[in-house]
Amino acid sequence: MNWVGTKNPSADLGKLGIFNTVTQYWNLSPDELIQETVRRGQGVITDTGALAVDTGEFTGRAPKDKFIVKDDTTRDSVDWGGFNNPCTPETFERLYKNITKYFEGRDVFVRDCYACADEKYRLNVRVITEYPWANLFAYNMFLRPTPDEVKTIEPDWIVIQAPGYKCAGEPDGVRQGNFAILNFTKRMAIIGGSAYTGEIKKGIFTVLNYVLPHNRGVLSMHCSANMGKDGDTALFFGLSGTGKTTLSADPNRPLIGDDEHGWTENGIFNFEGGCYAKVIDLSPEKEPDIYRAIRHGAILENVGFYPGTNKVDYSYKGRTENTRVSYPIHFIDNALPKSVGGEPKNIFFLTYDAFGVLPPIAKLSVGQAMYFFLSGFTSKVAGTEAGVTEPQTTFSTCFGAPFLPLHPTRYASLLGKKLRNSNINVWLLNTGYTGGPYGVGKRMSLPHTRTLITQALTGNLEKVDYETHPVFGIAIPKNCPGVPAEILNPRNTWADKEAYDVKANELAWAFNKNFEKFADKAEQDILDAAPKAMQRV
Repeated sequence: MNWVGTKNPSADLGKLGIFNTVTQYWNLSPDELIQETVRRGQGVITDTGALAVDTGEFTGRAPKDKFIVKDDTTRDSVDWGGFNNPCTPETFERLYKNITKYFEGRDVFVRDCYACADEKYRLNVRVITEYPWANLFAYNMFLRPTPDEVKTIEPDWIVIQAPGYKCAGEPDGVRQGNFAILNFTKRMAIIGGSAYTGEIKKGIFTVLNYVLPHNRGVLSMHCSANMGKDGDTALFFGLSGTGKTTLSADPNRPLIGDDEHGWTENGIFNFEGGCYAKVIDLSPEKEPDIYRAIRHGAILENVGFYPGTNKVDYSYKGRTENTRVSYPIHFIDNALPKSVGGEPKNIFFLTYDAFGVLPPIAKLSVGQAMYFFLSGFTSKVAGTEAGVTEPQTTFSTCFGAPFLPLHPTRYASLLGKKLRNSNINVWLLNTGYTGGPYGVGKRMSLPHTRTLITQALTGNLEKVDYETHPVFGIAIPKNCPGVPAEILNPRNTWADKEAYDVKANELAWAFNKNFEKFADKAEQDILDAAPKAMQRV
């Protein structure tokens, strides 16, 4: 066995059961990993210098094939069911033995990195991958130790990813050939049969969503964060497609982080060292910061090219609409070097309302904030998934249900305590449709949305009059500098007012139906925040 690169002298993959590899590549530089990827025919260089790869069969996460080992550590703490699929310790041991044996006679790439920008909560991670570009992804997305730290680092968690290894499926104790399994007792994650790099990132996010709230009392959050010149922090919660990455990348406000954060008694810290942004229909006009970040060192996944060139066609959907780019956070010009911020002053809940019911912005009471947090509403629109022919309501608890091992009320309780002990402004921001539902109305203006955020952040929305939405009870500003007053109340933007009332009523019932599973554990002010449907539909 040969090894190249830099590593802790005591590090030995043999301790993990990985023997007889050809060459072990430890902590290679981005340039070296890019060269290895191209040399092996696994990627190409685009006209901007970024590396473009194809993730193969899987172009997104496979939540039905994500498992947590059910043992003495997790049996009574994990909220089993939904996205938290149990597997036995025996299943893990069988697949762990097979996936480590798979590396015999192969090259292996190892990356030492860590999560959590607050040193008090640092989690050292060793990522072992089959492909060099997956190792580059780990370099981009996690925090990067110094050269001296690499020589002494000891991992708290091990991640092993082998896309080429597929198991037998049900005979091996899982659903099909691909799998992603977390073992909290052994502090290991194994990923087989899928080259989609998001499984690595979200695996560690799931780990932190268990460890930080359960053991450390820290609220872990699926949100982006930025900070104003006066040190005021803003959080942007939202599911994929709501604009979380786009709206937090503000040239006037340094970026703390793109997607995952922790909230302690002292403030906010980023979990990551990079950004993983969707690039479908990307343009320099709409998202200049992301567009400029796609350069040497960035990884593009599953994109297409203009014929006969290496110029990326961002409208290409031939492989997937989930085309993405991964890059280190310092590729954003005004990213904060330390990725930490103070106590939030403003929180935005982003929702892509394809029904055109919710206002472009509304202020929420604490009870309403908790209600919308637990609901995590957005919409699927026609064409995004097979069989979706009209807008569909989607609820993802705490804006991140697939990554929450604990019961949702654990996260909500931590948020509620912080909101009730502060003067934090919480805003609902609709980045979806206005003037009618999808197919009739039009998408919210991005410049208007940015202006609304700016006016909220500067405190100008605290100086205007509000009106109460008759169904959802949320406070809608009657005017806002720089935004036409007629668009602020969504009912005013519909030509058919009665049709709006029907649709608002329909959405209210969907909210109430979804919230039934939380009703027995919710406090009274949260229950009082439920929308008041006028009639059953």
